[in-house]
Amino acid sequence: MKIFTVIGARPQFVKAAALSRVFQQYDYIDEVVVHTGQHFDYNMSEVFFEEMKIKKPSINLDINGVSHGKMTGRMMEKLEEQMLLTKPDVVLIYGDTNSTLAGSIAASKLGIKVAHVEAGLRSFNWEMPEEINRILTDRVSSFLFCPTDIAKKNLQLEGFDNFDARVDVVGDVMYDAALHYKAQIDVEDIAAWNLNEKYILCTLHRAENTDSAEKLKIIVDTLNEIHQSEMQVVIPLHPRTKQKLIDYGLTLHVKLINPVGYFDMIKLMSNASLIITDSGGVQKEAYFFKKKCVTLRTETEWLELVNEGVNALTEINSLQIRQKVSDMLRRKVSFDNNLYGNGDASQKICEILRNYG
Repeated sequence: MKIFTVIGARPQFVKAAALSRVFQQYDYIDEVVVHTGQHFDYNMSEVFFEEMKIKKPSINLDINGVSHGKMTGRMMEKLEEQMLLTKPDVVLIYGDTNSTLAGSIAASKLGIKVAHVEAGLRSFNWEMPEEINRILTDRVSSFLFCPTDIAKKNLQLEGFDNFDARVDVVGDVMYDAALHYKAQIDVEDIAAWNLNEKYILCTLHRAENTDSAEKLKIIVDTLNEIHQSEMQVVIPLHPRTKQKLIDYGLTLHVKLINPVGYFDMIKLMSNASLIITDSGGVQKEAYFFKKKCVTLRTETEWLELVNEGVNALTEINSLQIRQKVSDMLRRKVSFDNNLYGNGDASQKICEILRNYG
C-alpha cells in the first residue's frame, strides 16, 4: 500500500512523526513524504526531522514566501505531478494549512482517496484562512480522522452521515507524539536560555493578529507590560512575526529567542507557568504538558479546552488580555480528564487504512 504524505508546516511535522513511526512497523506500507516547503527556516523545518529521527521527505517542492492563492496553486501543480509519478493509493494530509488544501484538491481531482488527520475542527470564523482550508479539505476527503467527539459532531451537523466518507474518532496524533518524545528528553534542561525561575511562554504568528498593525501594537504593548509587571515573557520569535514588527516599527521588550525545534518547545512548555498563544496546535500542547493557556483569539477549534477551564479566550484588548493572564495564573484547574485519546491515535489510523488497502 502506497501512502503519499503531504507536509509543509511545523505542526504537520509533529503529526507526521507519530504516524510515520507506526507505518515503518509494517512492510506492506510504503510511505512517500512530500514537503511543500511552506516552512523552510531550519529551526521550523529541518531540525524536526533530525531530532525526531523520522523519515525525511523524499521530495521538497520549496514553495513559500508568496500569497495564499499563489502558494496553493503552485503546490497543487507540483503535487499533482508527483502523484502522477508515484501513483499512491491514499494521499494523507494533516491539519488546515495551504499544504493541506493543495494536497486534498490535487488528489481528489485525480480520483485518489484523501485521508484527513484532524478532521472536523471548526472555529466558525470565515476570516481565518485555516477555516476555509479545513472545511474544503474535509468535503473532498474519504477518510476523516477526528481527534474529538466535538469534531465528529461538527461533521454530522454538516451532513457527512450522508456523504461517501468514513468518519472515525481516533484521538489526537499530537498527543501520541507528546507522550513518545517527552519520555526521551530531559524536560528540565532549559539552562541554555538563561530564563527566570517563573516565566510565561508566548507564541505569536497568526495572520489575523500580525497582519493588523493596530492589533499587533496592542499585543506588543500588552506583552511588554506583563513582562515588566507580572512575570517574564519568553517568545520564540516566528520569522514572519519578526518581519511584521520591523514593518510596523514595533519593539518587543521581552525575552526573545530564536524559533525552536519540537524537543526544545517541550522543554519550554514543561517549565512555563502559563502559555499565551494564537496557535491552534499550541493550545493543545499546553494541555498535554498540563499548562494553563490564554489564547489571543475570540474563538477556538478546541472548545473542550475552554469547557475544561484550562484555556481562556480573549479579545485583542489590553485590559482584557492582562485580566485573563492574571486570572489564569491564579486559577486552580485539573488536567485529569482524557480529552484527546489514549496515545494510540496513530495505531488506529494505520489499522483503518490497512483494512482499506
